[in-house]
Order: sequence, then structure tokens, then C-alpha cells
Amino acid sequence: MARKATRKRPVRPARPSRIEAFNLRVGRYLAGKYEVEGLLGAGWEGEVYKVVERRTGITCAAKLFFPHRNERDRSVKMYARKLDRLRDCSLVIRYHSSEALWHRGQRVSCLISEFVEGELLSDLIESQPGGRLTPFEALHLIHALTAGLEQIHLAREYHGDIHPENVMVRRRGIAFDLKLVDFFHHSLPKADMFREDIVSVIHLLHTAVGGRDRYAKAPRVIKGICRGLRRDLIARKFPTAGHLRRHLESFPWR
Repeated sequence: MARKATRKRPVRPARPSRIEAFNLRVGRYLAGKYEVEGLLGAGWEGEVYKVVERRTGITCAAKLFFPHRNERDRSVKMYARKLDRLRDCSLVIRYHSSEALWHRGQRVSCLISEFVEGELLSDLIESQPGGRLTPFEALHLIHALTAGLEQIHLAREYHGDIHPENVMVRRRGIAFDLKLVDFFHHSLPKADMFREDIVSVIHLLHTAVGGRDRYAKAPRVIKGICRGLRRDLIARKFPTAGHLRRHLESFPWR
């Protein structure tokens, strides 16, 4: 008696493993155009590397997006378009171009932007005596950040995730040169995100002068801005970045 033929099930190709870190070695070439010099930082969307353009020798920053955070290149397109719309804003890093490369058998999208000298604000604060800025320094820093944020809001855009690890800073005398990194896109109305940016800036001021441990001894002018970190009081006093900037430029010292 003849045996009944059995049908073989088609073998499905294995799904590529999720990339959680690129770990690019120094000296690797990206898209045949850029040589990796080192890791600058990592976040939810991907990693940022310091690279040198082979043809010109110009130093740039390359942000590589994790494929599972960038389905159909939506994150790359959003990020690039936002940087392009905000190219005249002082806080925004200049966008150059986008590239595609292969890593562990997966297509990875990469954004090339200007390389900004400086250090993370979190590192600057930690390096100061007592791990905090003086009130005078902190107010100068927050003024520079607020003035730049006002430009972004007037362009009808927002950052969406302002904290000390997303602010690059370089000191120049009594002034601070600042750049924001890692802009985010949220589904909330823009008006809500504008308010969230302002609250985040004031939280940053609170952190810069020592946080909860030092707040009780903070000068009255600092408390008048932080307002106990109550969102309702902050929104009432500073409904826009312009209100906060003007307050910083006009409050009386006491």
C-alpha cells in the first residue's frame, strides 16, 4: 500500500533580532562617507556618534535610529523636517542630510547634522561645587534657554523632552551657548506641548540650583519662578515662553 505523501510546511525566514545598541567601533565607515570617531550619546530612538566626512574632513554628528523605533522612516522624516523648519532658531542643531546603511542585516536610517562642541548640562551641573549652579548662573542659563525656546514656539514647534541630558552647553564668560538635542513628537495638541516645555524648563532651573534638598534655602526670586513646581501655578504665571523670558529680564532683586 502506497504511503500518503506528506506536505512540508514552508520554512519562514527568521525575524532579525531587535537592535538595542549599535556599538559601532572607532574607524568604521558609515555609508562609505563618514568615519566613526566615537559615541556621543544614546537614547530611546537610537545613538549619536561623532563622525568625520571622508571627502572634506569636516566633523559631524550622526544619529542612527533603531529600526523598531523608526517604522517606515516616520521618526527620521519627522525629526529631519522639524530641524529644517527650525534651522534659524538658535537652540537647534543644523540638519545636513540623511543616509541609509546596513547593520546586522537590517537597514538603518541615519541623520547627519552639525557637530556641537560642549558638554551635557547634567555633566556641567555635577562638576560644580556642591553639584549645583549658583542662583545667578542658573538664571543666566534659564534665560538663554527660554529665549531660544520662545523662537521655537513662535515657529509653532516644540521640543517635548527638555531635561539636563538633552541640553548641550558651552560657557562663554557669563553667558551660555545652548543647543537642544533629541526633539520628540507627541500626539498631544501643540498648546499642551508648549506648556510642557515651559514646565520642563522650570524643573531644570529647580535641578540646577540643587533640587529638593536645597529648595528651602533658595532665594525668593528662584522660588517665585519655580512656584513649588506646581503645574497650575506655573501655567498661570508663565502661560508662554515669552512671559517667562520677560519676567527673567525684569524681576527686581531682593
